Amino acid sequence: MRQDSFPACALIAENLACRRGERLLFDDVSFALRSGEAIALTGRNGAGKSSLIAMLCGGLRFAGGSLRVEGGGDAPLAELCHLVGHRDGLKTALTATENLVFAQALLGDDALSAQDALAAVGLPHVAGLPVGYLSAGQRRRVALARLLVSARPFWLLDEPMAALDAAAQTMLTGLMRAHLASGGAILVATHGPLGLDGARELRIGA
Repeated sequence: MRQDSFPACALIAENLACRRGERLLFDDVSFALRSGEAIALTGRNGAGKSSLIAMLCGGLRFAGGSLRVEGGGDAPLAELCHLVGHRDGLKTALTATENLVFAQALLGDDALSAQDALAAVGLPHVAGLPVGYLSAGQRRRVALARLLVSARPFWLLDEPMAALDAAAQTMLTGLMRAHLASGGAILVATHGPLGLDGARELRIGA
């Protein structure tokens, strides 16, 4: 499956609840994220935005509610999602290229090559450098380049603009628009504007 041919699909959440220890972060969260749609996930610090994203990609159990995918074939949700979290998740001893080649081999569904993905995020010149030598903003862009080496319809992004300068934020907005135009869908935890026309807001923890 390539990024220009995502089948119509939807991620349906009904009455989700999240508890961390004795604390109920949120409950009764419902939404439908469909092909070509973006949702801006908002809320105060500690409201549970990162926890909700972890629940959607299988990293955290529900305290209640249900989650299902409509369309998209028989693949489980975990194989339909890309996650970019607070941590970049890069191996600092490996080069930028090696990190992306590793990610592509792990995730499957080959899309852009590592070299083309680095070019798309404005980093062709760091391809051979160990990630540990890069700035925080450059590492963030390498992490975002993982979205491009494997074609998965649902992007789950947790504060993706963090550490990015204005030019890199504009670049990311362009990548998100292209993903939506290809039939992908995006849920973004954010405290600021995304620059995506038609993005719906889902506020939790009010």
